[in-house]
Amino acid sequence: MKTFVCGLLLMFFGVLSAQDTTEYPAIDINYLRSNVLLHSPELAHLITGHPEGFLASVSIKTNGSQEWEAVYNYPDYGGYFLFQDFRNPMLGKAYAVGGHYNFYFLQRQLSVKIGQGVAMVTNPYDKVTNPKNTAFGSKFMANTALVINYRKENLIDNFGFQAGLTFTHFSVGRMKSPNTGINTIGLNLGINYNFREVQYRKIDTTLAKVKFVEPIKYNMVFRGGVNESPVIGSGQKPFYHISAYADKRIGRKSAFQLGAELFLTTSDKDYIEYRAISYPEEPIDPDTDYKRIGLFIGHELFINRISIEAQVGYYIYDPAELDIEVYDRVGMKYYVSKKIFAALSVKTHGFMAEALEFGLGVRL
Repeated sequence: MKTFVCGLLLMFFGVLSAQDTTEYPAIDINYLRSNVLLHSPELAHLITGHPEGFLASVSIKTNGSQEWEAVYNYPDYGGYFLFQDFRNPMLGKAYAVGGHYNFYFLQRQLSVKIGQGVAMVTNPYDKVTNPKNTAFGSKFMANTALVINYRKENLIDNFGFQAGLTFTHFSVGRMKSPNTGINTIGLNLGINYNFREVQYRKIDTTLAKVKFVEPIKYNMVFRGGVNESPVIGSGQKPFYHISAYADKRIGRKSAFQLGAELFLTTSDKDYIEYRAISYPEEPIDPDTDYKRIGLFIGHELFINRISIEAQVGYYIYDPAELDIEVYDRVGMKYYVSKKIFAALSVKTHGFMAEALEFGLGVRL
C-alpha cells in the first residue's frame, strides 16, 4: 500500500511540474449519476437510490516520444480521484484514488478511460452497528473505473466537454467477508482543460505494418495472498496459486495463452469442514480434498512495460465443488525485465470475487 501511494504521489507531482516538453498536462472533471447492478440477491436491500458523485483526473498527453505511444494512438496516462455517494445509509460513501490510461478512437472523439486504484468506504460491515452491509467487508478495498466518453477538446479556448457512460467496481477480493461488492453503471457529464492547445496528430501506421515475430514463450507464475471463507469471522488464511502456461504473440499488441494451474486455498479447507458439520444433509465429507486444478485460455495486451491480462478457466479437478466450474481472472503485469514480471489480479467466479492475487513470474 505504501509503495502504491508513493508511486501515485510521484505521478501527480510529475504532472504538476511538467515544463516545456512534448508531453503536457490536462485535467477533466465528471459528474456521475448511476444505478447499482443487482449481481446478487443479497444486495436487494442495499439498492435504495441512484448513486451520485464525481470523477476528477489529472493526465499527461503523450506525443509519440516513446514507441508504445504511437502504437496506441497517443494515449493519456495519469491519476484519478473518485467520490461516490451510494444513497444508502448502510453503504455510505466511497473515496478512491488510482492510476489510469485514456485510449482514443474515431479521430479522437471517443475516449476510453481504464482506471485501477484503492478505495475507502465510510460505512463497512460491522456485526453490531452495520450487520446488513454484505457488500463491504472492509474499510479499504480495490476500485476499478471504466469510462467511455464522446469528447470534444478546446471548444472555448482550452476548455472542452465530454459525456458518456461510467462503470465502477468496489470489492475487497474476499480478503475479508462479507464481500459481494458493489458495481454501478450510469451517465457522466463533464468538462476538460488542456494546459496547451491540442496538437492534433496523424496516426502513425508505420509500426502497425511491421511484422512482429516472436517464438512461443513459457511462463511460470506464483500468486499468493490471503482470503476468508464466506463464513463471516472465520479468519483470513493464505492461498497459493501456481500457474504454468505457454503464450504466443500474434503481433505487437497481443498474445494468446494456454495453460494449467494448481490452487491451494487454505480457507476452503476450513470451509469444507464447516459445511460438513453445519449442514449434515449435504453430501460432503469433512476430509474432502480442498485442492483444485484448472485449465485456462487467456489473452495479454502489451502496452509498454505494463500489460493487461484476461483469462477464463475450467476446473478439471475440484472434489469439494464449492464454486461453479468456470473461473476467470483479470489483472495487470509489470515487466521488471524482458523475463521477469510482477502481477496484480482478481480471480472470480462470475461477479463473485475469490482472491486478490499478488504474483511474481518468469517468461522464457
